[in-house]
Amino acid sequence: MNVPTAHIQAKHGDIAPIVLLPGDPLRAKYIAQTYLENPQCYNEVRGMLGYTGSYHGVRVSIQGTGMGGPSMGIYAHELIHGYGVKHLIRIGTAGALQPHLKLKDLVLGISASYDGAYRDFQPGGTLVPTASFALLQQAYELAMQAKLPIHAGSILSSDAFYTKDGPEGLKPWKDHGILAVEMEAAALYLAAQRAGVQALCMLTISDLVFTGEAATPEERQTSFHAMMELALDTAVKVS
Repeated sequence: MNVPTAHIQAKHGDIAPIVLLPGDPLRAKYIAQTYLENPQCYNEVRGMLGYTGSYHGVRVSIQGTGMGGPSMGIYAHELIHGYGVKHLIRIGTAGALQPHLKLKDLVLGISASYDGAYRDFQPGGTLVPTASFALLQQAYELAMQAKLPIHAGSILSSDAFYTKDGPEGLKPWKDHGILAVEMEAAALYLAAQRAGVQALCMLTISDLVFTGEAATPEERQTSFHAMMELALDTAVKVS
């Protein structure tokens, strides 16, 4: 291991073996201050806040990653190879592509299709970025026990938030059963698969792509407590 890394200025031992990864660094701060006992900020580089504390007696870290696959790829790589992280759980928002999904429903990404730069990682065929079954199973079982509105299936990690075709460009993905669209899961899964560690993408539906219904920015940052608590409970179970 090599610490500190280019984008995380934590010391050896500052980061727990399991890390929750919200895209928004302010969400990382909110979760740490709301749920963790004795949270300590270990990173402020580029405003990507990172915290470590304890939850039900288990050390957990929360690291903001920014938006998009390239940014996620940087933080996932440095956490895994620089700090020895073994379990990584993305907690983010997504746009629903299927009509049965509602605002604030939860989605677990079994696999993540992608449409951009990470095509370069293909090893001569078609590599499918896939979640860790152990994390997926644990999260799904906890969600069912809590009677949460949970869905598990394939998602899309898109490099483009704004496209010339708008929502119409996502209809072919909808027609193939893709549940929701976000931007980071494929990069996380690829980094984890290459390193032999575990990863899961857990999402809250923040907007309905084809109707325009959406949560407010404030709701995105602070109100998705079901996902936050599910991720923390999953972390405790797999620690």
